[in-house]
Amino acid sequence: MSSAVVPAAILSIASHTFSTSQQGFISVTITASTFVSQLVFAAIVEARLSSPLTARRVIFPRWLAGASILAAIVVAVAFSQPIALCAALPVLLTSLEVGRGVSVAERLDSREAAAAILVGAGALAGVVISYLGGPWGLIPLAVGIASATIVRSSPMQHAAVPPQPGVRAWVVADVAITGVIYPALNTLILLLIGPVGAVLFTAISTVSGLLAIPLNFMRLRLLKAHSSLDVWVSAAAVALATIVIGILEFSGILGFVFRGSWTVPATAAALGIACLWRAASLATTLPFAALRRAGHVKLLTVLRGCCALVTFGAGVLSLSLHSLTIVFVVLLLGELAQASSYEIARRRLRARLGSSPV
Repeated sequence: MSSAVVPAAILSIASHTFSTSQQGFISVTITASTFVSQLVFAAIVEARLSSPLTARRVIFPRWLAGASILAAIVVAVAFSQPIALCAALPVLLTSLEVGRGVSVAERLDSREAAAAILVGAGALAGVVISYLGGPWGLIPLAVGIASATIVRSSPMQHAAVPPQPGVRAWVVADVAITGVIYPALNTLILLLIGPVGAVLFTAISTVSGLLAIPLNFMRLRLLKAHSSLDVWVSAAAVALATIVIGILEFSGILGFVFRGSWTVPATAAALGIACLWRAASLATTLPFAALRRAGHVKLLTVLRGCCALVTFGAGVLSLSLHSLTIVFVVLLLGELAQASSYEIARRRLRARLGSSPV
């Protein structure tokens, strides 16, 4: 949850603290930092979980914890400087992503619950302080992240097991090709539509990203072993989260959190499509995890790369219409194309090998 809450809190705090142009730059930095966090996560966690011939054990690296605490101190000290926030964001979001992933993969539920509460409390305090006119809303957020990092750094009884040779390169390439389209699109939105469009794109992506919380949980669990219970629980959580987002939108709470740039007429359609885009990854995750568990990392990289290139090209063309709704329609269609290609590949492998790769 912390990985989704922090970007939303930063956007909300920025809307009370920084100018519109600074907010646009921060929004692009958030998407770029999210991409960086996915790359590091792929190298540290996902590559190990995608190595079926190993024990697939992961830990939260001490070097990343130290870097995260240092970055949090920078934000707390230079809270009024947007450049300091932008410089620290890649480290902070990477720490949150890797720390969460390790806890979920190793089933450290109590530790992760404590970390999530600390991050959530810091984010809430920061948003409230900034709403009340305080210029230092980033301080409690930074303290919450640093505290969660310390909790996630508690000693573990096992060491990280290296991934199989070659797996890490393919997994990182996979994530790089797929993930780069979002910061690239948001940069183009900033240039072609303006800072308000960039802020809205990041905000809508972040809010709809609440649906990704149970889906990412399911994805990590399925990379270790298939579980029908995890699938059904995650699907139910996605449905519930969609209802909650709808209530937050039409009650005006999201407009209150993100201020002037967020209004129901401007965001309702785009947010609805964005939620469908996130929910569609449920269909993507099942064959994806099956192929990853079976070690087909090269095949997945090729398939994801082709889908990502087509999606990015269509997204760039859609920007000529100056409509965020159309951009999210393109992302939804790209996600459905991924799901279809993975399932076709999975079925062909099952037919060729005589057994399911699940």
